[in-house]
Amino acid sequence: MAKVKQIFFCQQCGYESAKWMGQCPSCQEWNSFVEETVHAKSIKRSGAKVQRNRPVPLGEVEALEERRISTHIGELDRVLGSGIVEGSLILVGGDPGIGKSTLLLQICRNLSADNIRMLYVSGEESLQQIKMRADRLGEFKDSMSLLCETSIDTIESAITETNPQMVVIDSIQTMYAEEVTSAAGSVSQVREVTARLMKIAKQKAITIWIVGHVTKEGVVAGPRTLEHMVDTVLYFEGDRHAVYRMLRGAKNRFGSTDEVGVFEMQPEGLREVTNPSEVMLSGRPVDASGSVVVCSLEGTRPMLMEIQALVSQTSFNLPRRTTVGLDYNRVNLLMAVLEKRAGLSLGGCDAYVNVAGGMRLNEPAIDLGIIMAIASSYKNRALDEATIIFGEVGLTGEVRAVSMPLQRVREAEKLGFRTCILPSGNLEQLKKMKHDMNNIKLIGVANVVQALDLV
Repeated sequence: MAKVKQIFFCQQCGYESAKWMGQCPSCQEWNSFVEETVHAKSIKRSGAKVQRNRPVPLGEVEALEERRISTHIGELDRVLGSGIVEGSLILVGGDPGIGKSTLLLQICRNLSADNIRMLYVSGEESLQQIKMRADRLGEFKDSMSLLCETSIDTIESAITETNPQMVVIDSIQTMYAEEVTSAAGSVSQVREVTARLMKIAKQKAITIWIVGHVTKEGVVAGPRTLEHMVDTVLYFEGDRHAVYRMLRGAKNRFGSTDEVGVFEMQPEGLREVTNPSEVMLSGRPVDASGSVVVCSLEGTRPMLMEIQALVSQTSFNLPRRTTVGLDYNRVNLLMAVLEKRAGLSLGGCDAYVNVAGGMRLNEPAIDLGIIMAIASSYKNRALDEATIIFGEVGLTGEVRAVSMPLQRVREAEKLGFRTCILPSGNLEQLKKMKHDMNNIKLIGVANVVQALDLV
């Protein structure tokens, strides 16, 4: 008879403990332990010999190029590394209603035109609901099958019967395995179901997509081991009330994790945004103080974004600091640099800094743009609308060089910008490259004082 015991699991990292603890010793999270019942089954050992794998010298291993399948969605292929790798396990995370299921249905529609056999498994929607969404996206071929099921045993049997080339699981938190007694969505269930799916993907060379819910902190719900088990982790970001979405790769065993894809939500589905810079800058105010255009690098793609700042005298003893789309602590640090190195009295002012368009920027190259936007609003002086700014700012007020300056300047020149304020180190690099840049004026600055003299 199976032995029953109670084990406490950390919901964040999957750490096991025989008793409840307030703080997880592995990931340091508080109040993350949940109690689950585990049946320890006895393992019968037979006298038959078990075939074991032998160590193989590295020189005898034949390295083959992965066979990739194009999704016919350029922005998605960019993030995946030029297509889907056969036999890979891909996790897609995002907020509810952000467009995860819509994106996967569009992938299925495109691949059905190539007569690729697919199985779409839903544990949250009925067949009629999936059909209604599919009709909005366009015509599907007969190579796609639907299944509403939550049992991994039934799903595995359906995969054996239909022999698909691609499987979609929507979502992993609704699936359960019979041998695990805890509820669906628990740490034990998510780990067991993912392990079963990984075994299917590797043994049968089937590409499996897993949809995962995210927590309020923005990470995939369930144990952190879930992200370690899969081959690729994609995050679908953006405000569900806005039209633009950004797809980021947090992990990719078959490609880079630096690339991003930009989409626009339309009634007929997600539409690719091939030139995000032009879209994000549409509707930009003219001759307005506190408005600055910066160039952020997302992977190998330069993207122009507008940063807006509003600085006003506070009516309270403690001034307010609010950021949208930027790191709050980074903005506070840059405001301290402005006070100490440039002499701006910001201690009695409220400051609100925002990235227009609902995107989020984390690259240090936007530091100089944030400083210029705050100073422009503080002095109530508008920058030239045809000026673009990039550069990293240190604590001593120096402006440091950033990577790939030529690509940033080329993107700005392509969109009609006539002036570029950049670090002096990058200006020297561009002069050595001797590229033709007659249509844009380059101004190098070594510190924030030189940059503020241009406002």
